[in-house]
Amino acid sequence: MTDVLAEKRGIQRERCKTGIEGLDNILNGGIPRGNTILVTGSCGTGKTTLSLEFLVHGALSGEKCLFISVTEPSSKLLANLIPYEFFDDRLIEQGLLVFIDMPALYERLGLRKTEFTFEEIHMLVNAISGIVRELQIKRLVIDSITSVCFQLKTEEKIREFILKLGKALSDFGCTSLLVSEISPAEQRYSMYGVEEAIADGIIILGNLERKGDLLRTMQVVKMRGTSHSRAKYVLDLTPIGILLVPLLKGGMGAEK
Repeated sequence: MTDVLAEKRGIQRERCKTGIEGLDNILNGGIPRGNTILVTGSCGTGKTTLSLEFLVHGALSGEKCLFISVTEPSSKLLANLIPYEFFDDRLIEQGLLVFIDMPALYERLGLRKTEFTFEEIHMLVNAISGIVRELQIKRLVIDSITSVCFQLKTEEKIREFILKLGKALSDFGCTSLLVSEISPAEQRYSMYGVEEAIADGIIILGNLERKGDLLRTMQVVKMRGTSHSRAKYVLDLTPIGILLVPLLKGGMGAEK
């Protein structure tokens, strides 16, 4: 049954609660389970932080979660998690929160070329979906999908990779966030334009200058399987997690 038919019949899809209260409210209960979401924005907008918090809350609720780091070592990411009050390092010890470095996966598969063939793309999809199946992963983050797409080069190969991976993850009931890097001047939501068309949802993070302050903002542009607010919110990174408040017409967030 399609999402449209389900909505018309009043059938509520199972939700994957992000654990970020404001975002779950915007999405009327969370991300529809099995969706592949593009989390996009320029440097310093909070993409990785939001993605990590999504995984930690999932692990705290007993779901097995996987972070695939493409551009920086997992050890560095873990160091950045320590200051947050919601993080418990026992989640890693218990296997509920798993970190994998993509370069190590490339090495294991013998993927050393600057451009992958279709056969190598299928190898990578099978490897990632195999890990998800074996570890029974319910939440996945790839940070960043832009760096993976750089190895694919063409729109056709990017489409093949994201479609096949998204289908495999959805079949396992795994909800995934694909982090996309864009410049502030970009008028689209992804580097190549293919990713945004295929993804089930788009969450865009940005920077907004107001009265000498640089505010982080968040907006859900699309989300298949649920109605949602498309308003822009001010995003605040705090030791207790991400806080969201509506962006007022004057540009500043509401009083907290």
